[in-house]
Amino acid sequence: MTELHEPFPRIERQRGADRLGMVIFLGSELMLFGGVFAAALALRLRHPDDYRQAAHHLKLWLGTANTAVLLTSSLFAALAVAAARAGRPKQAGRVLVVAVLLGLAFLGIKGAEYAGEYREGLMPGTADAAFDGHFQQLFMNLYFVGTGLHALHVTIGIALMAVAAASRAARADREAVLFGNVALYWHFVDVVWVFLYPTLYLAGAR
Repeated sequence: MTELHEPFPRIERQRGADRLGMVIFLGSELMLFGGVFAAALALRLRHPDDYRQAAHHLKLWLGTANTAVLLTSSLFAALAVAAARAGRPKQAGRVLVVAVLLGLAFLGIKGAEYAGEYREGLMPGTADAAFDGHFQQLFMNLYFVGTGLHALHVTIGIALMAVAAASRAARADREAVLFGNVALYWHFVDVVWVFLYPTLYLAGAR
């Protein structure tokens, strides 16, 4: 009978492979969001007036509030990794729970924003009377695709952080392998929003 062996003889190689796998995965996710940003850029270059007019329908203050919430959540995720590496597992778990709660607050704000946009007839299929032209409707379609895809990633990130916070082994790991990879994913979600915010919300601020 063939004996099974670990793929890496040293734990350092295994941890490096874990991080490399996460980086490759995030690279593929970046290409996914890259299509959204490329479409937004093309629409803005070809139809700048329609782009700005449609962006005026977005609630800038809600987008700004969500930016602050997500940036703060990302900070707490980083603090959780630092606490785990410093040998403070209980603190690491509690801090990561704060990041989870802030992520839920982000989704709550986004849900309230979507509800308002539905009432205003801005969602696809309800927006015929809300816009002056086809390209403004196209902007809103792009907005819902981009922010909806991002909200899905936020939900996944919240679930990952909740699992990590509940894991005693992850909290006690001085190398913070799981905490580090989960935090890296959460930082990616944060960075995507940092680009979505000016691309969509700030376009109508002028």
